[in-house]
Amino acid sequence: MIPNGRPVARQFGRLAAPAVLTELTAESVLCLPIGSHEQHGPHLPLNTDTVIAEQFTRLLIERYGEQHDLWALPTIPYGLSLDHAWSPGTVSLRIAGFMALLEAVVTEYLRATPARRLLIVNGHGGNRGILEPALYELERAHRFSVCVIHPTSLSPVPTVGGAVPEVHAGIRETAMMLELAPDDVHLDRLPTDFAASGSDVQRLVMERGTTWPWTSGDSRIATCGVIGGNPREATADAGRAVLDGALDAAGPVLAHLTDRHQ
Repeated sequence: MIPNGRPVARQFGRLAAPAVLTELTAESVLCLPIGSHEQHGPHLPLNTDTVIAEQFTRLLIERYGEQHDLWALPTIPYGLSLDHAWSPGTVSLRIAGFMALLEAVVTEYLRATPARRLLIVNGHGGNRGILEPALYELERAHRFSVCVIHPTSLSPVPTVGGAVPEVHAGIRETAMMLELAPDDVHLDRLPTDFAASGSDVQRLVMERGTTWPWTSGDSRIATCGVIGGNPREATADAGRAVLDGALDAAGPVLAHLTDRHQ
């Protein structure tokens, strides 16, 4: 089961400067959450992906922190979100800016600490495409062990109830937020006649043989910015199961990361 939100000690930012050299070693794993600030329908907050990345990092450290010497870094709360730029509140970096920020942050942590292992915890699907090639550049430039996990996708627990693929702000993300930040979930703000759209989700979003610059403002794939099942079908219990599944799946990932040698 998921721990119930007790304070996490292994936060890099809470260390005093001299402790960096006594608490961290080359075998320490720096955990960098990356999220976004973008529309998540009328019922979820703009920082949904950031909350998922940050809170999953907390849960990860509660379970594996001592075993693998994990340390939580401050969260990067912005990502690549132009697919939601039609909506008020969405704040998106551009590819060059995102890469420059990531490179600068990683370089500084490697300079400022003895740690030579990095786990990026990505809460935003829109970051995935750029993070995959970024790993090659980071590893080649710095000769350290690095990987990315995507908690929402990492969990093998299926989303029950949705006929539309769970892409954004549907049942799966809503369930996770009901477990992680229930006070920020407002299902009553969904239209009373809400019905999931999905006639073109498979062709425009999910098809692997073709890539389209889709937008969550397209009524062929989204309703109120939601691409997925009806969020009213989400429950905190389902969110807890998804998170538990991702935590279980993270164990072998961490074992492989800490066994790698550069």
